[in-house]
Amino acid sequence: MSLKKDMMLAVKVSLFSNVVLCVIKVFAMIIVNSLAIAADLGISCVALAVSIILYYAIKMADKPADFFHNYGYGKVENVCELIEGSVLIGLALAMSFEAILNIVHVDEIKSPVIGLICSFLGVVINFWGASFILKLAKKSSSPALKAEGIHFRLEGYISLSITLSFAFYMVVVRTGFSAIANYIDPVATLLVSAIIIVPSARLLKEAFMKLLDASIGEAGQMDVLKVLAKHIDSYCDFKDIRTRTAGRKQFVDLHLIMPEHSSLKDAHRVIAAMENDILSAIPESDVNIRIEPCKRNCTFHKTNQQCPYDSR
Repeated sequence: MSLKKDMMLAVKVSLFSNVVLCVIKVFAMIIVNSLAIAADLGISCVALAVSIILYYAIKMADKPADFFHNYGYGKVENVCELIEGSVLIGLALAMSFEAILNIVHVDEIKSPVIGLICSFLGVVINFWGASFILKLAKKSSSPALKAEGIHFRLEGYISLSITLSFAFYMVVVRTGFSAIANYIDPVATLLVSAIIIVPSARLLKEAFMKLLDASIGEAGQMDVLKVLAKHIDSYCDFKDIRTRTAGRKQFVDLHLIMPEHSSLKDAHRVIAAMENDILSAIPESDVNIRIEPCKRNCTFHKTNQQCPYDSR
């Protein structure tokens, strides 16, 4: 299966899972009258909207560079991350406000068993979806898919906390503390909000930094240095190493100082070999290596020593 097919499969799984989750949670909300389930439904609606955006974002990210976007459309995946993080934070704040109001004016929960069963189904679907999507996200190096996988895992923990709250509610009611039990639902909603806010803020920060042309990861930078070390006998020096990310695409730009006697053919051979090695180490990358002739300002020339490349 090709990389693009893997990514589209992950998006389709996300879409289908979110549709099923929305249906289950609408059913549960109507019967149970739970603020926690209503909040969880809101999260699933956001997730469904983001999945639709992600579907088109993945397609757009694969469009080749053109006159208006010389470096392609890869950053649309980072925009998708940014949207998801922003909406989730806003939803968490709204949920917290509603939960505080419900603590002041408590509503009674109906059919907690239905709520428990529906929430447990959410746990199963979300954790399965997270595992599947994150696996394909790692394979494709897609930040948008990674964000979607983290979202699914986050929803899994949310559904788990709601499931436990319904179980706790039923235990408390059976022990005769019905008045206290009615506070469990808004407290669970506050807990859900807290679970959402931290990873969503981290996701928002990472997406924002990537949109500011953040450098590629440390592992990728080390791969570039390893390639430079491998070909160290073919050039005099290097400078101006610059890297940046755009979605799953990574850009590497550097300058090589070539020996004074090197022919254009030799320089091209060295560049081609280095570019191939960098592309092998960093998939989905765009490598640009520029060459400069030796300016005879190195230590060997300043101290009147023979250039070690003259004999090559």
